[in-house]
Amino acid sequence: MQEWHRRKSAGFSIVEMLVIILILMIVAAMAIIQIRGQLPLMRANAAMNRAVAQMRTAREMAVAQRREVQVFFLPPDQIQLQRLNQPAGAPPTTFPPVPFEGGAQFVVFAGVPDTPSAFGNASAIVFGGVTGGPPIMKFRSDGRFVDAAGQPLNGSVFVGLPGHAQTARAVTVLGATGRVRPYRWTGSVWAE
Repeated sequence: MQEWHRRKSAGFSIVEMLVIILILMIVAAMAIIQIRGQLPLMRANAAMNRAVAQMRTAREMAVAQRREVQVFFLPPDQIQLQRLNQPAGAPPTTFPPVPFEGGAQFVVFAGVPDTPSAFGNASAIVFGGVTGGPPIMKFRSDGRFVDAAGQPLNGSVFVGLPGHAQTARAVTVLGATGRVRPYRWTGSVWAE
């Protein structure tokens, strides 16, 4: 009797192990299904975060180095920075373009309204009411985002995965302060 009791408490039976493995497989399958549904949203968030990071990097570089930093939006999916060097006439320092990953692009979705900042959504890139933005958009050493004439430039950049309206994301820039704000589309409103 004691020997049976010792053998019973020595470990798990094969049936118990199979039940545990089956439960783990079911939980893993449910997790994979959930992740697949969230993957486009994660890719859109990554693109928005990259756009925000590039814009904030440009502003911080302009303020810290006391140089103007020009921003280029290169459709369909790249942002490039260029530091304007001193003295006047010195060649600018151009940094490599930073692409979005996972298929994200500059895009506007039909039926998705403008952000709460209301800088426009006529196209994926709108600054100063100009579709695609003016040819020169830069952060000044005081942090302002301006056009070639030095006038503050408000604007929005819209990103997402083409064909997936739920992935709509936006980045706005307030020209007078250079403040960069990210927004994500919830399906009914823009949320910060």
